[in-house]
Amino acid sequence: MNLADTIRAIPDYPKPGIIFRDITTLLGDARAFRRAVDELVQPFAGLKIAKIAGIEARGFILGGAVAHQLSAGFIPVRKKGKLPHETVSVTYQLEYGTDEIEVHKDAVKRGERVLLVDDLIATGGTAEGAVSLLSSLGAEVVAACFIVDLPDLGGADKVRRLGVPVRTLVSFSGH
Repeated sequence: MNLADTIRAIPDYPKPGIIFRDITTLLGDARAFRRAVDELVQPFAGLKIAKIAGIEARGFILGGAVAHQLSAGFIPVRKKGKLPHETVSVTYQLEYGTDEIEVHKDAVKRGERVLLVDDLIATGGTAEGAVSLLSSLGAEVVAACFIVDLPDLGGADKVRRLGVPVRTLVSFSGH
């Protein structure tokens, strides 16, 4: 099975010239979903990962499945104002402006090994912000995992420059 074949391409979304890589078709295919989760988990089995940090929203779906497979806890990385308890946040760069993500202040203990998970890495701003946020709480971010990489946009390289290995399953050129 080629996972790329299970990912729908939507031209001109969210704006003209962009090809949106929609993983909901992969998630809806039981075999493809299982294979993607297995491939994300495989390199980290036995490495004593304490927590999986999933980036809102598709990272919650994937991160929950990965956490289950690795017998790890789960940390939701959310947009500002969505978490009910005391939080810490980070502002990060987007292509046109900034945004803010946050986690609960007590989501991770100093020294815990954390794996970051999301569906796609493009420019890398959100992933870079999540790594910074988790590291500020004392987490050891072991790696960042994504189903899709858009390498022409350089996001995976940004995360690697932070000293965090990146695992992706499928690459699409362009953006």
